[in-house]
Amino acid sequence: MNRIDMQGRFAIVTGGASGIGTAICQRFANSGARVAVWDLDGNAGVNAAAGLPTVSGGAHIGVQVDVANDASVASAMQRTLEAFGRLDVMVCSAGITGPNKVTWEYDPDDWRKVIDVNLNGVFLCNRAAVPAMLANDYGRIVNIASIAGKDGNPNAPAYSTSKAGVIGLTKSIGKETARTGIRVNCITPAAVHTPIFEQMTQQHIDFMLSKIPMGRFGLVEEIAAMVAWLSSEECSFSTGAVFDVSGGRAVY
Repeated sequence: MNRIDMQGRFAIVTGGASGIGTAICQRFANSGARVAVWDLDGNAGVNAAAGLPTVSGGAHIGVQVDVANDASVASAMQRTLEAFGRLDVMVCSAGITGPNKVTWEYDPDDWRKVIDVNLNGVFLCNRAAVPAMLANDYGRIVNIASIAGKDGNPNAPAYSTSKAGVIGLTKSIGKETARTGIRVNCITPAAVHTPIFEQMTQQHIDFMLSKIPMGRFGLVEEIAAMVAWLSSEECSFSTGAVFDVSGGRAVY
């Protein structure tokens, strides 16, 4: 593993207690950053933070947060800033898949829940992060979208729509902050084998695998590697951009 220098940086990772989020937290800590593990499961977040490699300057922290609730996000941000003093990196990894059904059979309540977590949650976290970063005229925001946001997966209308929205939001905020020291980008992974697969049907999992030219699912470490670079100072002339991590699936 190449070490990307994040020494002295302070980062938030939402959904950091499992899956891709945990791999990103590990990569950040190994690169020298202090990490706030934001998760809906507060105990899991605290345990995940305690399990990260130690860094100089202080401990990692776990913070309970419902990313779909603006008051909860504001409270989590306040607690994080009190612990760290500043914010350099925000990674929005928290997400759910929702059921696998055709659009006309999709329950509206399920639709709202997926949009609330995957899109509104990213909006609320980005909205909270930017002012904290503007205070020091430096920041890196990385939003985890999906190849489904580009292609539109069948039997996943809410998920596909939410991730397409994340792409649009990233482009908008990236342009709004382009003349500051903040860079805002997103990544579009193909399927990565994580606990989120438990929310999907086997038929849908098989469909996703069939679309990947490399013939395998991505690894969480591969996603974390891309996110680490996008979260570093070296990512200086890319903003509002979409970085593909799909094993060759993407066609644009």
